[in-house]
Amino acid sequence: MNKASIYGMTLDQLTAWLSERGHRKFRAAQVWDWLYRKRVTAFTDMTDVHPECIAVLEEHFVIQTLTEHVKQESADGTIKFLFKLVDGNLIETVLMKHKFGLSVCVTTQVGCNIGCSFCASGLLPKSRDLTSGEIVEQIMNVQLHLDQAGQEGKVSHVVVMGIGEPFDNFENLSDFLRVIKDHKGLAIGARHITVSTSGLADKIIEFTDSDMQVNLAVSLHAPNNELRTRIMKINRAIPIEKLMEAIQYYWDKTNRRITLEYILLKDVNDHREQALELAELIGDNKHLANVNLIPYNPVDEHSQYQRSEQESIRAFYDTLKKQGVSCSVRLEHGTDIDAACGQLRSKQIKESKPAGPGRIAAG
Repeated sequence: MNKASIYGMTLDQLTAWLSERGHRKFRAAQVWDWLYRKRVTAFTDMTDVHPECIAVLEEHFVIQTLTEHVKQESADGTIKFLFKLVDGNLIETVLMKHKFGLSVCVTTQVGCNIGCSFCASGLLPKSRDLTSGEIVEQIMNVQLHLDQAGQEGKVSHVVVMGIGEPFDNFENLSDFLRVIKDHKGLAIGARHITVSTSGLADKIIEFTDSDMQVNLAVSLHAPNNELRTRIMKINRAIPIEKLMEAIQYYWDKTNRRITLEYILLKDVNDHREQALELAELIGDNKHLANVNLIPYNPVDEHSQYQRSEQESIRAFYDTLKKQGVSCSVRLEHGTDIDAACGQLRSKQIKESKPAGPGRIAAG
């Protein structure tokens, strides 16, 4: 049986776990400091931790469970990592360099069951959730890459927008957020963390009540049920009315802004009338919404969709602005590598499958 990742423990959980085994409270703080401040990769490197404590940690936990499988580097500094898990599954993690700092996009599931018709992440169905430790370790591996490359700075921002639906892995997501926010560890500010959901209304309410203080983004992509159902099958189960009720609950309780993600698909959802519908949908909450317009990264398997023309993007943006809606066009990163989320993973899995009857080998 594989040992669990030590990164899956919050400081409180680690303190309680060690206390149950007869170790004093300060031992957990020592271990925590070695993990997140000194960033060691072996328990034996924790030189001031008592040997008995080291022994019990080694018996039950490991520090590294992910191995680098593929790494793609873009001319703009973006790096996409394809990590292999202990069970052989592959996940994607992306490092993006901004003027405001270093941002990492993490994955929360192996595959995705949401099934958005334009998305590379959903090409392969979900096989399992990631543990909280596997999610944290993505950030730690990126940070170790930066350390080993001699690059100054630390990961300062996190977006939970990789493969999978984060709110479908809510408990592990919550522990992950507690770990990376802890001021004694990575100390990533809550306002520097954004979680994106495809619109699980009940979980938006639970997230609101958890008072995590991190930013929320919702993948909307259409302003009405007919269109959203066509491109996002989740809308059949959770129509826009129910989703907007959950968003309203968030607004009422937190008075914080939500980012509404809107991917622009040529001649599908990028017309002026749809921009007007979107403004109407937001209604009186324009001061609490920011629409993030996303130029589409084409995916071979979804050839029915193409990127909107620049004129259409500009017209959509201008229409929203004239209606008093705050909006922006997402700055693109890694366009010279497999930019779409899930694209690298899907390609690697496809190419690794042997040719057989009725199958043509990739490449």
